[in-house]
Amino acid sequence: MPNRPIYLNLLRIRLPLPGLISIMHRVSGAALFLALPILLWWWQRSLASAASFDALQATFSNASFKLVAIGLIWGYLHHLCAGVRHLLLDLDIGSELRTTRAMSWGVLTTSLVLTVVLGVCLW
Repeated sequence: MPNRPIYLNLLRIRLPLPGLISIMHRVSGAALFLALPILLWWWQRSLASAASFDALQATFSNASFKLVAIGLIWGYLHHLCAGVRHLLLDLDIGSELRTTRAMSWGVLTTSLVLTVVLGVCLW
């Protein structure tokens, strides 16, 4: 029987970029799922009355909220881009190692650039 590790230290394992993108896709999906009740509650409050809309608008003008919103925007855009990448891989498009790495860099770059563009519009 070969010597196997007793435990895996996940902080010391160096994953390739496609593996990190895949993990980030799952983390961003979980974060968006957990944020969904709050986002829906904010949406409901904004539609309740003009006064509640004005109160939310005043709250959302806070810089700390804008940073949270930019984080959620990045999570959404990353999840979207990585999801398209996963769909292409399911169709056996780009399953070669070199193409997979290039697509991973494309997902990361596209999500960050779009987040910067939307973040500038939001700020």
